Amino acid sequence: MGSVGTRADETAGERRQLINVAYRLLGSVTEAEDAVQDAYARWYGLSPSRREEILSPGAWLTTVTGRICLDLLGSARARRERYVGAWLPEPLPDRTEWDHAGGAGATGPADPADQIVLDESVAMAFLVVLESMTPAERVAFVLHDVFRYPFAEIAGVLGRTPAACKQLAASARRRVGDAHTPVPVTGRADVVRHVKEAWETKDIAALVGLLDPAAVMTADGGGMVGTVLRPVEGGARIAQYMVAIADRAPGLELLERSVNGVPGLVAQHAGVVMTVAAFDVSDGRVTRIWAVRNPEKLRPWAREG
Repeated sequence: MGSVGTRADETAGERRQLINVAYRLLGSVTEAEDAVQDAYARWYGLSPSRREEILSPGAWLTTVTGRICLDLLGSARARRERYVGAWLPEPLPDRTEWDHAGGAGATGPADPADQIVLDESVAMAFLVVLESMTPAERVAFVLHDVFRYPFAEIAGVLGRTPAACKQLAASARRRVGDAHTPVPVTGRADVVRHVKEAWETKDIAALVGLLDPAAVMTADGGGMVGTVLRPVEGGARIAQYMVAIADRAPGLELLERSVNGVPGLVAQHAGVVMTVAAFDVSDGRVTRIWAVRNPEKLRPWAREG
């Protein structure tokens, strides 16, 4: 009985790690939670004797979760071809934001978004680069470069040799290239704050000065809310678009918030979060804006009461 109880504790303790792996692989809190739930269902679907034969339940669960994510990534490509407009990863609030959101009380179950460690590997810029990889590249890269799993274990997930997995990770690394250059949080916060102030005062000239001339803004409404279906390119065009949004939405409140671990902005109306915007900053100017408006992707940001 003691060993059975210990095993249950051991597998339950893997949940946080699995959620972290699955979110980075899928870019979706909901899909990550479903993948991990599926992996646990398969674990508990094994006979007790079969579970006893597995030397490392954690490694088994990681392998199964990785395979589920690999399948989902393959089918996601087809789904996203039918997606209305651009598809962006689900933005994550800071844990303190979640604590204030009312979604998970002290006695309630922890929300999966609350279990994700916010570091550079969940920055929106990084997740968007991951989207450019093949499913196999993404799995090999995330498991090895982010979570330091050995290629021998990754081979079990991908059904390939360790050498082939090493090549996949190297190929993915080249895709990342210089795209993953961290900017100090304080520098980002200053730029984002200035963008907020210029946006609130509808100061187009100030916005143009804060935006890189080659900046790109991508919005994700999922066909559920109105937004641009194609990226807006150029600092001047983005500034004009932002001011037009402010004109059409009187009473919109802008808040400085952590988005995927770095400074971002949240737009809310009558207390309801309408948009979560993540920024990429280089040389003191905004180079990319990712605005998530799809209500289904904003559930972790929903506030109660």
